[in-house]
Amino acid sequence: MADREDYLSVTTLTRYLKRKFDADPYLGRVYLTGEISNFRPRPNAHQYFSLKDDHAKINAIMFKSAFAKVKFQPEEGMKVLVTGRISLYEPSGSYQIYVERMEPDGVGALYQAYEQLKRKLASEGLFERRQRPLVKYPKRIAVITSPSGAVIRDIITTTRRRYPIVQLVLFPALVQGDAAADDIVRRIQQVNELGTFDTLIIGRGGGSIEDLWPFNEESVARAIAASEIPVVSSVGHETDTTIADLVADVRAATPTAAAELATPVLSETLLAISQLQGRLFQAMTSQIQLDRQRLKQVRQSYVFTQPQRLYEGYTQRVAQLTDQLINDQRQLLNGKQRQVATVQARLSTHLLTARVKNGRQQADALKHELLSVSVNMIKAKKTQLSGLINQLDLLSPLKIMTRGYSYVTVEGQVVKTVDQLSEKQAVTLHLADGQAAATINSVDKEKD
Repeated sequence: MADREDYLSVTTLTRYLKRKFDADPYLGRVYLTGEISNFRPRPNAHQYFSLKDDHAKINAIMFKSAFAKVKFQPEEGMKVLVTGRISLYEPSGSYQIYVERMEPDGVGALYQAYEQLKRKLASEGLFERRQRPLVKYPKRIAVITSPSGAVIRDIITTTRRRYPIVQLVLFPALVQGDAAADDIVRRIQQVNELGTFDTLIIGRGGGSIEDLWPFNEESVARAIAASEIPVVSSVGHETDTTIADLVADVRAATPTAAAELATPVLSETLLAISQLQGRLFQAMTSQIQLDRQRLKQVRQSYVFTQPQRLYEGYTQRVAQLTDQLINDQRQLLNGKQRQVATVQARLSTHLLTARVKNGRQQADALKHELLSVSVNMIKAKKTQLSGLINQLDLLSPLKIMTRGYSYVTVEGQVVKTVDQLSEKQAVTLHLADGQAAATINSVDKEKD
């Protein structure tokens, strides 16, 4: 059996294996291909994922500084080519690859990044937004490009030939390298902050996709889209299409074409102005002649030669209406006078006496009629009253007593039953024509 000192701790064994991994020259630089698995993007941090094939899997880590250089966005299931070193992570005892460089397998990393950004911006509608129209006659044009390249010379030459009165202002910027994108964004923002330019040209000569890559950066695309000044993009050759070209308001195939799009031809503009000036002069001359003829005709009109003819018709009409008004008033006055005479005749003394006499006769007749109706009514009421008295008399107790009936009282109380009587009791008999005193000799009560 081995001695106690022959046993190793887990830490010791792990450190030994790690030194083996780190000292192995074949593991210090490994080129590996595989499919990305378990990838969860972590912004501004180290990235942890796995690489696998059909039979094996290895953990991978890519530090933040190395991942910042990746031009495309890694995705789950994407097949990639990575370069790195193999080492062992002591806390878990697992080996992993520390990735230093990554690119898509089969498609270039820059092209993959270009397509990904293109799809992203297209989904946001950045390519479909309303394009800002270029100013037809610009006063100031800003140019963002290299101060030493052929682009600025071509733009200056074309502008001087076509439209020498425009002012060109160069904003020198890096157009290649890792710092170029940030420099271009700063220049775009500077031009917009000044706000004194009509057009902005962003240009660069031809080159590889790596050389043109600053114009495929998302920051440059968003800066162009946010610009308040119309942007003309002229990047690379005619066959090269960058993200900046897709976002810009106008794309030019060459710097010369960009200058031609941004400026008119001054000679043609002056010729057009001269032609418009001639047309305007002819039109104004014709209009003046026409107005003079109309003025001459107006001056010869009777309105100016015989102005009284303007109101002759009105004067005649006023006279006719005045005569008609006087006649109407006279007829109205005569009619009213006749009505007054008629009323006065009706109110004469003879007519009033006859009407009073007639009224008295009508009053006497009504009085006689009223008296006759009153007498007849009184007679009817008396007859009705007599009938009611007879009916009431038939119902009177006195009427019944005339037929031989009487009633008995004791001390003013009517006796209704023999229980109220006793022998030798004095009672009073009430008859139809008087009263009689009596004494009770006996009381006999009938049995039921």
